[in-house]
Amino acid sequence: MTYSDVIVLRLTRLCEVQNITTNKLATLSGITQSTVENIMSGKTRNPKLKTLHKLAVGLNMTVSELLDFPEMNETIFEDE
Repeated sequence: MTYSDVIVLRLTRLCEVQNITTNKLATLSGITQSTVENIMSGKTRNPKLKTLHKLAVGLNMTVSELLDFPEMNETIFEDE
C-alpha cells in the first residue's frame, strides 16, 4: 500500500460518512473538481500539503484529523 492509496481510502470514507460526492468535496474545499478526481484516481500520487489542508477544511476538520487514522498510522508503506 502507498501513501496515495491510504489518502484515497480516507477521503472516500469521509465522503461516505458525510454523504457527499467528490464533486461536492471539491466545491466545499475550494479546489477544482479535476484536482480531486486526480487524487482519487491515483493520477496525483503526492498531493501538496496546501491541497490536503483545503480538503480538510472542506470536511470540517484539521489536517491532523484528516491524516490521523489507522491505515496511515499502522501501515508499512512501499517506497514510491
